[in-house]
Amino acid sequence: MLLSVKIGGKSGFFLLNMVSISANISTMNWSIIYFNKRVQQEIIQWPVGIYADFLRLVCLMEEHGADLRLPHSRAMGEGLFELRCKGKEGIGRVFYCTMVGRQIVILHSFIKKSQKAPASDVAVARRRLKEVKNG
Repeated sequence: MLLSVKIGGKSGFFLLNMVSISANISTMNWSIIYFNKRVQQEIIQWPVGIYADFLRLVCLMEEHGADLRLPHSRAMGEGLFELRCKGKEGIGRVFYCTMVGRQIVILHSFIKKSQKAPASDVAVARRRLKEVKNG
């Protein structure tokens, strides 16, 4: 390969010996699926600012995978994760898990009204996680 380089106002050509190193790197993105249509519809109906942040974070997960870490995501234990969506209208939470084949399953969502996630919402997410993992 011939490379043209300009250094200090002088240009010149250099012959580069290109070594090809092949790597088996997958460029396959992650896919997002919803536990059911109701979960998807509930998120779509969120206030616009919170929903916009959800879409931004989902795009990051599609490209880079589910391991976003704080402040975007948090592990809840036993394969359950929490996506932390913020907007001027408040805070939304989405519980999700990962599956073989680069799939992220959105299990449950809610708009946050208190400091901690309500135990009932966490219980719904854990029940759905078991259902997804056990078939």
